[in-house]
Amino acid sequence: MGRVTERRRVIRIRDGAVSTRPDTLVAEEPLEIRLGGKPLAITMRTPGDDFALAAGFLVSEGVLASAPELANIVYCAGATGEGGSNSYNVVDVRLADGVPVPDITLERNVYTTSSCGLCGKASLDAVRTTARWPLDTSPDTPVRIEPATLSALPDRLRAAQRVFERTGGLHAAALFTADGELLDIREDVGRHNAVDKIVGRALQQGQLPLSSCVLMVSGRASFELVQKAVMAGIPVLAAVSAPSSLAVDLAVETGLTLVGFLRGTSMNVYAGEHRLALSAAASTD
Repeated sequence: MGRVTERRRVIRIRDGAVSTRPDTLVAEEPLEIRLGGKPLAITMRTPGDDFALAAGFLVSEGVLASAPELANIVYCAGATGEGGSNSYNVVDVRLADGVPVPDITLERNVYTTSSCGLCGKASLDAVRTTARWPLDTSPDTPVRIEPATLSALPDRLRAAQRVFERTGGLHAAALFTADGELLDIREDVGRHNAVDKIVGRALQQGQLPLSSCVLMVSGRASFELVQKAVMAGIPVLAAVSAPSSLAVDLAVETGLTLVGFLRGTSMNVYAGEHRLALSAAASTD
């Protein structure tokens, strides 16, 4: 729809010199997600991949787990006012026959945001009990990744961010193989939306669980991003910045490999070190 970026006039000041020029900004608009015609959630996102975003969100909520469970997703007319054109800011998700539709009320089991009012233990329990694909916590797990491979991912992520190069205002999430091959990348103003778009596309293509993949995200690793990785069956999550304490708790609880401060050859491994090919002489101080 060509709404990923917009142009705005700015006043530019450089070394005391003042000029005016157009600037390219990333677009941000609300998206209302409905389930079976009933409002479910509203998120601020960069337009594009809206169906994948909605599908990925429902994976993280434990509603969807495979492509056959999804009947279709459509844009709702309605939009810009009576007689106006469609704003493409409302999508309705229809589940396949026989797939239970959760009761959508204010009391529904939403544990994706810090404002949900649930304590940490309730949040951890919610993910553990609803995850469809428990992560392999065995030391002999088939997914093994070299630290050197992880070190290369931030640069590969940045190099693939086409819209970021024009705006400087987008987060990104990318899916890699354990050998560092880029499988998919999505950009959005919200890193959680970028992950939902990745997961939703995988669901639409019948690729869940993503049990042999590494998820790389720009920015920090929040509880919400760890939750989304676990719900999609992703065993490794790497971030260029810090994780939160609850994100680490959830990673430990579920067996996720969580890597933070991934910058150059440096990184912190907060959980799931059994998937990294570490030297036997590594210090445990």
